[in-house]
Amino acid sequence: MVKHIILWTLNPDLAEDEKKNVKRGIKEGLEGLVGKVPGLLSATVHIDGRLASSNADVMLDSTLESEAALKAYATHPEHVAVANGKVRPYTVQRSCLDFEV
Repeated sequence: MVKHIILWTLNPDLAEDEKKNVKRGIKEGLEGLVGKVPGLLSATVHIDGRLASSNADVMLDSTLESEAALKAYATHPEHVAVANGKVRPYTVQRSCLDFEV
């Protein structure tokens, strides 16, 4: 299995109510891919409870069957649609950590 962890920083120019809506959209979009993208076993998007010591706004914690499944996920049309529609337009920084478990 492979863990795929992403941290995003939202665009600081977004108003606070916009940030809340964007976070909800990211959460619904990415968590909704489970069962639609082959090999994606779980996806949890953390949007609440952020402490002041954090330097990221949103976290994706996902598990995939294999490295091959991760590569397929990256280009799967439904994932690309969520990334292009709900994530990329609103984020200014992305960090990724992929590892085998």
